[in-house]
Amino acid sequence: MRAVLVRFGSTSLRSQIMTGAALAATVALVLAVFWAGREPPVGAETGDVVRVGVVEGQSVGGYLEASRDELARLTDPSAPAAGDTWALVALRRYATPARLPGLLAGAQVAQVYTRVPSTGSRTAVNRIPVFRLPDDVTAGMISAAVARDRENADYQRLSRALTGDGRNEMRLRAAYESAARIAAMEAAAYRAGCECVFAAVVRGTPAALDGIAARPWVRVVDPAPEVRQLDRTEFRPPLPEELETVSPAPSPSAVPSGMPGVAPDVAGPLPSSIGIHVTSTSPESSARTPSAAVMPSEDPVAVPSTSDTSPAHEGSDASPGASSDDSGR
Repeated sequence: MRAVLVRFGSTSLRSQIMTGAALAATVALVLAVFWAGREPPVGAETGDVVRVGVVEGQSVGGYLEASRDELARLTDPSAPAAGDTWALVALRRYATPARLPGLLAGAQVAQVYTRVPSTGSRTAVNRIPVFRLPDDVTAGMISAAVARDRENADYQRLSRALTGDGRNEMRLRAAYESAARIAAMEAAAYRAGCECVFAAVVRGTPAALDGIAARPWVRVVDPAPEVRQLDRTEFRPPLPEELETVSPAPSPSAVPSGMPGVAPDVAGPLPSSIGIHVTSTSPESSARTPSAAVMPSEDPVAVPSTSDTSPAHEGSDASPGASSDDSGR
């Protein structure tokens, strides 16, 4: 009898184990199907980086026309109602920080783009994260001035270190001295609160974006409803002086660096919010960070601290053969 009981107990235990394993496998399969059927939450990193703006070599007029058409479709009364939308605002001319609240009223501002206009050289573009206008822009320009002061000192030190009188040394010394002069010019302009802002990234209703587009200083509003989070987006606004095509990005400068952080050999960050996690303009998601130089100089001897090229609006229907902007820029 005892042997029978032992055998019966062993068989019962084996059955319980097999039943439990089968039940666990069934539960795991149900959970896998459930999670696979769920859509990813809004703002999750689910794909490639979204690109908003105009690409090098593209017709600026074509880009402007495509952006206006997209805004018109977004504000069409017969179209489905749309909520708040991210958009790239390009200005007709450079503006001071004090002018921005009036130009961008009605929308939340996440970041602006600045550049010191200069005849004969293409100075670096800076991206400045924004929560309060115009204070954050002014602070970002002061930060840029400090960075340019440091670059000026670095280039002068590199120039003084070249004591030879050979052809290569003389050319390199001239390159460093030119870069130092441009950095000093930029520092002085930013510190004086120059007219240097030429674009902004905003978020607002279609009606608010349409109102911004109608203001005289605004060149175009490029709505980007596909944008869900700024740290997965690259923005490339056209410069006010770019009327026909966007200039090709220059190749990295031939001026070598003798110090860390000067004339880097690799491309710097794209003109976007990458590296700054911003999904709204609330204080929690818009913490201040120093402005970043994100576009190189076209002058062969002007070497900004970081260089960059940038792509166009993903899915833009701008026609490369469209006419140039004729709005009296």
